[in-house]
Amino acid sequence: MTEHAVRLGTVQETLLIPLYGRAVENRKPEPALRDPRAEEIVASIDYDFSRFDGQPSLFGSVLRTSLFDHWITDFLTAHPTGTVVEIGTGLNTRFERVDNGRARWFDLDLPDVIDLRRTFFSDAPRRTMVAGSVTDEAWADAVSGTEGPYFFAAEAVLPYLEEAEVRGVVDLVSERFPGSLLALDTNGPWVVDNQDQHDVLSKVEARFRWACADPAELSTWRPGARVLASHTLDALPTRMFEALPGTCRQMITDLAGRNLPHVKAYRLTLVQLP
Repeated sequence: MTEHAVRLGTVQETLLIPLYGRAVENRKPEPALRDPRAEEIVASIDYDFSRFDGQPSLFGSVLRTSLFDHWITDFLTAHPTGTVVEIGTGLNTRFERVDNGRARWFDLDLPDVIDLRRTFFSDAPRRTMVAGSVTDEAWADAVSGTEGPYFFAAEAVLPYLEEAEVRGVVDLVSERFPGSLLALDTNGPWVVDNQDQHDVLSKVEARFRWACADPAELSTWRPGARVLASHTLDALPTRMFEALPGTCRQMITDLAGRNLPHVKAYRLTLVQLP
């Protein structure tokens, strides 16, 4: 099999962590999430993924992705012809997992990531890759001509920005796509202060820059914004939790019983923008 070289910026390299997490999960007899494409991509990339082996955060990244899948599936059930925008798409395969055959889809990431992504994915009539920074308004022009409503998935992206930049992204999405949904993850100050001891982040150079003590504050950033849901990895939505294999449910139950500060300080949040 041809091995593709990886030439990514410091933060962009982190996309390989959830990719590997999904590939590892796919090998299990009863996975939380099926993603054979992730396993194929990992096998074809020239990168030392073994540095992440055995780290609990790999499974955490799978649970995060699963929750975002859950939210987007609900969105597309309610709005079959809506538009989904993956902010910082990396090498995600969410389209392959949850596309309903009618939605419009945009995969947004920095140019070096999109160059790598085009090795494995192609544009299609309903799916378009966009090269650019989420902090640059130009990407919104590519999306704005499509039919709403809109769902923006910012998975493992915004914590690497400064808070002023995150606020700018929220303002941009609110102003250009009013009434849209935004899914994102946040790290509390404890996580940011102790990130050099993080089980997988410590293996790369990228570091978190935005600390969010309480995602409820997101509702104060824009008049009319509402936090619809916010979960830790050990307290997922009941419907999602019950659909997981028994081994996964037990792992999550055990995790909840340990009351770990880094788990409690990391949240997955769904926001209704005004």
